[in-house]
Amino acid sequence: MTAPPGPRTEPATSAGPCTVGIDFGTLSGRAVVVRVRDGEELGAAVHTYRHGVIDGALPGTGAELPPDWALQHPEDWRDVLRHAVPEALAASGADPRDVIGVGTDFTSCTVLPVRRDGTPLCLAGRGGHPHAWPKLWKHHAAQGQADRITDLARERGEPWLGRYGGRISAEWQYAKALQVLEEDPETWAACERWIEAADWIVWQLTGRESRNACAAGYKGIHQDGRYPDEAYLAALDPGFADFPRTRLDHPLSPPGSAVGTLTAGAAAWTGLPAGIPVAAGNVDAHVSAAASGAVAGGRLLAIMGTSTCHVLNSDVLAEVPGMCGVVDGGIVPGAWGYEAGQSAVGDIFAWWTSTGLPDAYRAEAERRGLDAHALLTEKAARQPVGAHGLVALDWLGGNRSVLVDHRLSGVIAGLTTATAPEDVYRALLEATAFGTRVIVEALERGGIPVTEFIVAGGLKKNALLLGIYADVLRRPVSVAVSDQAPALGSAIHAAVAAGAHPDVRAAARAMGRVERAVHRPDPARADAYDALFAEYRLLHDHFGAGPDRQLHRLRAIRDAARSAGAPYAG
Repeated sequence: MTAPPGPRTEPATSAGPCTVGIDFGTLSGRAVVVRVRDGEELGAAVHTYRHGVIDGALPGTGAELPPDWALQHPEDWRDVLRHAVPEALAASGADPRDVIGVGTDFTSCTVLPVRRDGTPLCLAGRGGHPHAWPKLWKHHAAQGQADRITDLARERGEPWLGRYGGRISAEWQYAKALQVLEEDPETWAACERWIEAADWIVWQLTGRESRNACAAGYKGIHQDGRYPDEAYLAALDPGFADFPRTRLDHPLSPPGSAVGTLTAGAAAWTGLPAGIPVAAGNVDAHVSAAASGAVAGGRLLAIMGTSTCHVLNSDVLAEVPGMCGVVDGGIVPGAWGYEAGQSAVGDIFAWWTSTGLPDAYRAEAERRGLDAHALLTEKAARQPVGAHGLVALDWLGGNRSVLVDHRLSGVIAGLTTATAPEDVYRALLEATAFGTRVIVEALERGGIPVTEFIVAGGLKKNALLLGIYADVLRRPVSVAVSDQAPALGSAIHAAVAAGAHPDVRAAARAMGRVERAVHRPDPARADAYDALFAEYRLLHDHFGAGPDRQLHRLRAIRDAARSAGAPYAG
């Protein structure tokens, strides 16, 4: 491969050398053009996915999907390259010749089965088979497979299990792949490569397969230079034994490395110069650390959107129960990167605004020119802590950390006929803060100190929410400056791949920005939240960790009723 070009020393325009970061989210993709010398964002654009989250019916056939499925359409991702990138470039006013590199990030674990040339199976004659489609991170239908993966690893004493908090998630590569094998053997046989969307989109840009070390470590059970051994995998299912060797194995590229150059075809899609370096793919939360002042050890970054992912670096290796993984160099080289998360956060708030608002509230919001979130936030902010008499569990999308169980579901305790919509809304905001406190306490009990809490993502704009987090956590909350932290983080990694900065840490110092301690805890409110958090822990431990698996039983009853399909005759 030809060596990637070095940074421009004589820029064609006043913008100077720039990179492009592309962030592929749950509902849309966004691109940002960033100046490499100081991280100034010169232009941005967003492209909404035409198919969105496919969780009801399969495109083309209209076949109904089972509960807990969530798929996506790969053409939606390519459309981001065709639309968001040229639009961001046009908005920036930069000359395309100023762009010296491209970086990308993706929701994770979003995975898809492909042919050896990278063609998705859903676009290669198997569009009528649900398992041929990309499985979005929030596809939770593989919980049974995840449980068996965990139970067998524990029984055999597999050394890697402790690095994942003692449980393997239904969201990750192995559970989703095993589900395909067991439920659709023909699609499994047709799958020649099993790949993270983060690596697939880089394949579209460069014309060559690559695999990033971040996704392999956190979602692909790659530890100490290897995947789980074939004897263990064969014990799960004989047909699963060769999964890593045949469908995963490929040299892993560290964060910020160049894995290829932009092809002529991808240049035509994006309007960028052919031949510029393309950085290794990455996970949206992990690249955000570079954009948000969270590279140094102890700084816990929460990327708060539809879900929340928590990442931090440490020079200490510890096995912390309920973590999504600890990976050597998973975020930046030379540090152990820890990940935890909550499967639903913004999704919970969106659920309530779409289902819990009476007509009078909607009319008031329309009359005042507010959206439902703004109206409920305003009303909820007037309440003293605890005035609603409620406590909720933030498990409407299952629990990612620390219980790692996607058969769990939400609970709201304390409802009365006097409960108002804003009461429930505030209780749900608080529930997500309590869930984060459980994660922070687990890290610190495990010997990983949290010295600062930083927020990025779309929810950073809600001052009430972040104030609640400051009070619940009893620590200041800092805020990433960029509204597009993952895209900026990808642009930072692209600058390293292009040689404009020597490494990710140096690039982050030059290009990342954070406002420190924007929200500070109030001692009186924090005391009141300690009392509410104690009630949350009682619910958390009873429904999530106790012997009575009531939420599991309710999920089973629901699934059986939906499968039966017979409506109530009355």
